Amino acid sequence: MKSTVQVDNLEVTLRGRLAQREYQGRLRHLDAPIPGVVDFSSNDYLSFSQNLILRKALITQLGVSSEKTPLASSNGRALGSGGSRLLDGNSAFVEQLERKISEFHRSEAALLFTSAYDANVGLISCVPGAEDVILYDNLIHASIHDGMRLSRATRKISFAHESIIRRVRESEVDLKKNGGSMGVKDPKGLESTLKQLIHSDERVRYGESNIFICLEALYSMDGDIADLQYVCDMIEYLLPNGNGYIIVDEAHSVGVLGDGRGLVCQLGLQDRIWARVVGFGKAIGCAGGWFINVQLLWFFLLTTIFLTLGGILCSSIARLYLINYARTLIYTTSMSFPSLASISAVYDYLISGEAEKHQQQLQILIQHCHVKLRSLYVRFKSGAAGLSVPDCASSSPIIPIFTRYPKSLARHCQTSGFMVRPIVAPTVPHGQERVRICIHAANTIEQIDSLCQSIETWLRYLGTMQAADTRGKSQIGDAAEAVLATGLREKLEPKL
Repeated sequence: MKSTVQVDNLEVTLRGRLAQREYQGRLRHLDAPIPGVVDFSSNDYLSFSQNLILRKALITQLGVSSEKTPLASSNGRALGSGGSRLLDGNSAFVEQLERKISEFHRSEAALLFTSAYDANVGLISCVPGAEDVILYDNLIHASIHDGMRLSRATRKISFAHESIIRRVRESEVDLKKNGGSMGVKDPKGLESTLKQLIHSDERVRYGESNIFICLEALYSMDGDIADLQYVCDMIEYLLPNGNGYIIVDEAHSVGVLGDGRGLVCQLGLQDRIWARVVGFGKAIGCAGGWFINVQLLWFFLLTTIFLTLGGILCSSIARLYLINYARTLIYTTSMSFPSLASISAVYDYLISGEAEKHQQQLQILIQHCHVKLRSLYVRFKSGAAGLSVPDCASSSPIIPIFTRYPKSLARHCQTSGFMVRPIVAPTVPHGQERVRICIHAANTIEQIDSLCQSIETWLRYLGTMQAADTRGKSQIGDAAEAVLATGLREKLEPKL
């Protein structure tokens, strides 16, 4: 048993670390949802968690689970799973669901994990060998970093994010078509990094060491979409011995892109990507219920069973290897029947084609929001907020608004009735802080217009401070902090 002195010493150490993070403005807290606000923050892109048809389908599946046959197919347990997949937690139902998922995504096989985080960690930690190399996007998800820490691979090399992003590469091509110069290739880009590796390592050059290339299809903080066609072509050209293996995290693109199948299927690259990680807690909607006016029992189920589930799409051999070596699968309790039933209901909905109308509506709203935000940028780009918005619209539901004062802007929008959140370091690099807007199929044109009006109000307020500034940037910063501190609309409007 630890002595009181030892415990006190540890508490002092922890307090010191927290104080340092607070001083840096990086201290995090858990905040309860604000009731009555319009959602421009969650990952529920297709608004499936509010879909009454899906709610009824899930309730039907859960109701049927009391019958003998479905119970037998789900190992006789209507709620808990009974253990890990390798012990008593497997079932005919989960294996049938994996086949359904793999067929929908045009993959040879699929393997479900309790989260997309666990899927990434399990995959990256157990597959690359000691002589292999992992190349990863420098903005890759934290789960890949954690997987690499556990991996036997001794070489993990990052490459520049923008070297594989579609909008960047398309702008370079347009520049070249118009007679401009594309300049020198980024020495830290994927292509340059791989060429340097091939030149310096004979084992890589002759196909004796494997190269695993890790990237995301749709990036959650920037809304960027990867140029997967370019990546596939380049990897196959530079590694003709076939020792290049591309791993794509599709957690945010599944449901949104490619008729719901994701970016890989949209581009027809499913046979050229070694593994895909899919998440069921974003557009798929299996990450929390927002259903209203339901009985207490169903409210409990729908708000607690939907975990941020995930899976890996891969070959049958890779699936069997993961079953034997992925510790995040082997040493954890498998998903319960209600969690599996929620995924099954959503995939039935996707397969039926009913989700297409949600996907089309989402794209209409994305384009409208981008036009409104670009209009704000044109008018306020030289203002005190340091405003920046992506210069070209895409099919991504994630739109970042870069500003010097992300916490102030987010606070103002929240008190105006719109849930958006500031994204700051260490989640994103210093100097790239932003407010992230996530569009959902259930949002409306009117809600987007009102959100943009709220942002304009904030920008105009900072503009008045800039015009009256006699003390340099400090007064503008004070104005932004005042908005953050009060969070009240009356702080802004009397100034306008």
